[in-house]
Amino acid sequence: MGLLDRWRRRGSAPDRPPRRSRRRAAPAAAPVRESVLRERLHEDPNDREAFDTLVETVRTRASEAHEGDASPEDARTAADNAVWALAEELAQSPRAWRPLLVLGRLSLADDREAALRRLGIAAERDTSGTALAQALQVLREAGMNDEALSLGVGHWRPREHDLEAGRHLVAAAIDAGRLAEARRHLKALGDHPDQGRAAQLSGELEEAIGRADRDRR
Repeated sequence: MGLLDRWRRRGSAPDRPPRRSRRRAAPAAAPVRESVLRERLHEDPNDREAFDTLVETVRTRASEAHEGDASPEDARTAADNAVWALAEELAQSPRAWRPLLVLGRLSLADDREAALRRLGIAAERDTSGTALAQALQVLREAGMNDEALSLGVGHWRPREHDLEAGRHLVAAAIDAGRLAEARRHLKALGDHPDQGRAAQLSGELEEAIGRADRDRR
């Protein structure tokens, strides 16, 4: 977690709940027929609700199948493998980007080059910038700020993409200690058509850059 995110989230709950909480939430998804979810994902492989529900379903089922006769690590590995298989299946669609983000996250530790390639393809397939923002977040959470900057510079379109992509790009530059670059990306945020949101975000990021500059001195 970078300097900016720690400041933003101080006193707030984390975005991702702990694994135990996620398993408790699984029964709510169990009654949903997998065939219905798969059909929705066939129509739109980036359907967030259907994708997240199906991921949680296969993860929970794989984990529970190993409870009692395997270590917790084995259960987690089985759950990750089940999610991998699902994401790999869905990523075959030329429109799919959400499954590629999952594959990128899961492969980051073992095959960084392949992970970066998957994250880059996801960013290319999504014209809204949502995939780019999430790919940058994946890299920042892994402490790979230089890689996040390379990905962002290669794909970010300030006038078209969601402002979150710009926020993560500026934050990656801050966390990498590249404050001059952070200021350049911050200036580019001014090109976004939603001037109100852009101005609010710019103020927050300017303050974060100032704090980082003071801390460095």
